[in-house]
Amino acid sequence: MNYQIIADEVALLDFVNWLPELSENETFLVALFARKKYSNGTIKSNNQTQLRRFSSKKDRLIDNIRQLELPVGAWKMKQEIAPQEALALYISLNPRCMRKATELMGKKCWDLMNSQNYNLQSEALSCIQKSKSRTVYVDFDIDDKEIDIDELWLDSEVGKGNYKIVETRGGYHVLVQPDKASNYRKSTFNDDRWYQLIQEKYPVDQAGDQLIPVVGAYQGGFIPKFVSRKI
Repeated sequence: MNYQIIADEVALLDFVNWLPELSENETFLVALFARKKYSNGTIKSNNQTQLRRFSSKKDRLIDNIRQLELPVGAWKMKQEIAPQEALALYISLNPRCMRKATELMGKKCWDLMNSQNYNLQSEALSCIQKSKSRTVYVDFDIDDKEIDIDELWLDSEVGKGNYKIVETRGGYHVLVQPDKASNYRKSTFNDDRWYQLIQEKYPVDQAGDQLIPVVGAYQGGFIPKFVSRKI
């Protein structure tokens, strides 16, 4: 029996197709975690363990995710086997810049010259993760499952069609396109306060350029999905 990472292949394919198109020297950063809070007490170690990170293009992303579906017991946190229910897959929604990462890695290599016991591959992936290419979406993480989803639509704050909502195991990620939101506010209200308005209106836990759960992939027994407006 293998671990299940892809939970809804159709939803995952729709998500991958929705992701921003990459320009030259851009990539996405993907991370698989084992999270203690999802494990029903079976994990005794830290709150979460990063099992694997990798970079990928859109045309290879689903294949790369499928390669994570190893036999049960292969994913470990030190000596502890990662249980299926603890797994969660995340992605950097904003593309990462390989040129910026290369420059950052060059500086990092000089710093590491006199160090010991470092992992060069891990250092390179950290440089990729830190090297945002451009801001396609600003992510507002609302860690509250009790919020009324009918009140979460942001048409008045950023304009209809300028954002997406992803439901996750613990709440929602509101993904706003900043250029469109800014243009909407300026043309409609003659201001650019959409970021502040969202922070004031909703119980936002974190906001900015963050990893988000992958739609259609496994997240601690839940399948993240796009939220559709009720008609």
